[in-house]
Amino acid sequence: MLDVTPPSKAATRYARASGWLRAHPTALDAVLALAVLVCMITGSFASAGGPDGPTFGTRSPELRSVILMLVGAAALVLRRRSPMPVLAVTGAVTMVELIAGEPPAPVAMSAVIALYTVASRTDRPTTWRVGLLTMAVLTASAMCFSRTPWYSQENLGIFAWTGMASAAGDAVRSRRAFVDAIRERAERAERTRDEEARRRVAEERLRIARDLHDVVAHHIALVNVQAGVAAHVMDKRPDQAKEALAHVREASRSALNELRATVGLLRQSGDPEAPTEPAPGLAVLDDLVDTFRNAGLPVEVACSHEQTAMPAAVDLAAYRIIQEALTNVRKHAGPGARAEVSVVRVGPALEVTVLDDGAGQDGAGQYGAGRGAESGPESAGYGASADGGGHGLTGMRERAAALRGSCSAGPRYGGGFRVQAILPVTAGAGEDV
Repeated sequence: MLDVTPPSKAATRYARASGWLRAHPTALDAVLALAVLVCMITGSFASAGGPDGPTFGTRSPELRSVILMLVGAAALVLRRRSPMPVLAVTGAVTMVELIAGEPPAPVAMSAVIALYTVASRTDRPTTWRVGLLTMAVLTASAMCFSRTPWYSQENLGIFAWTGMASAAGDAVRSRRAFVDAIRERAERAERTRDEEARRRVAEERLRIARDLHDVVAHHIALVNVQAGVAAHVMDKRPDQAKEALAHVREASRSALNELRATVGLLRQSGDPEAPTEPAPGLAVLDDLVDTFRNAGLPVEVACSHEQTAMPAAVDLAAYRIIQEALTNVRKHAGPGARAEVSVVRVGPALEVTVLDDGAGQDGAGQYGAGRGAESGPESAGYGASADGGGHGLTGMRERAAALRGSCSAGPRYGGGFRVQAILPVTAGAGEDV
């Protein structure tokens, strides 16, 4: 069961105070400096030289020692902003106390905190150099000017505390760098994951847009042609008009089925009535060609028998390219045009070619009225409208490029138009188009 117990007032106040101190590091350092000052002054009343061990209250600090402790504690307030100068100040007041005080007050505590700060905020070589220098100077001062033997625990204690401060600061710096590196990798992985998700969404949208364009452009073009034929012969040849209307109905039914299958890709996994029909491919190429023949476009087909068991992505791309190319022939090639479709397996690739001998609506080539004012592959062939807004050739090239193939289109020598796509069979396996 999920625990929804609200935090106590004490925990809330503690979290609020901790957040405020993290947001104001100078205030936190001031609190630390005050705590260190209290500890140093309290320690200055203790004596370790009694016959029965350490005693408290048997001595009191001198005025000089109190001033040095105040200076060392005050310097700690700036330890984050200027760690090196603070270490220099605290080290200096510690040396003065070790040389002049007898017995010395624990002013060295401020130097230990300053040395820890330097080690935690610089690199390891600097920590080694500064730490060894501080340890050597303070320990030598204590051993040389103390009235106790050089090997006394007070002198060795200074050596131990400065060494532990350097090691602890270096460990904290390494830990902080490790955590920052992990956080950076996590953020980079999150950005990469978001970019990959956006890329996949964009590719899927582009793929669905290509499918919708191919389906609508093909079937609506056939419906338009057959409707025009029916309207033209309705009065004089009603039988032919009925046949044309039957083709209109068949083309519209096919368009609805393909649109339903394409839009079904946008459904959630649990939605009812999800489409189960396979995507069209070269297996139904004859049915596709028959729709154009019924619309009055003579089409000859030459297919190799080696394209069986083609990867699904290559099969669909070849079908869509042929569909789009024949649709553009019917729209732009003009009356009396003929088309030829060739599908041949050449080594590791599938070669799809669509040719026509149309003269165009204005006798100026395949594009006719859709040629536009510019020159180039997209403006010099079908699939481009007068305002440059067509997507036929672009969609064919994108389908081929998605399989690491190529698609070229352009006028033929002597008239007509040619579309050729090279689709690598091995690269298309398992990829979406």
